[in-house]
Amino acid sequence: MLFAFSVAPSGGDAPDASVHDAVADAVKIVRESGLPNRTDAMFTTIEGDWDECMDVIKRATEAVGKYGTRVSLVLKADIRPGYDGELTGKLERLEKAIESEA
Repeated sequence: MLFAFSVAPSGGDAPDASVHDAVADAVKIVRESGLPNRTDAMFTTIEGDWDECMDVIKRATEAVGKYGTRVSLVLKADIRPGYDGELTGKLERLEKAIESEA
């Protein structure tokens, strides 16, 4: 399973409304989990089974909660039993398809 999520606080004290410290704490939890992961400018994607991914997402959300009075969590899941390595596999198939069209 792949889970893409974005978590951010609101109602915090940062004068510039920046959330990078909160996001850094969340990403640190993801990276320390040992699950395959990738972070870009908008989302962090992790791969694993339902329980282990949801545990990481929950802990990341709780960490962000320390930075404000509310937390926004956006979550998207690709649930495909019997498949793993899809964090990179999907991209490899995409690139191959693009190359074959050229």
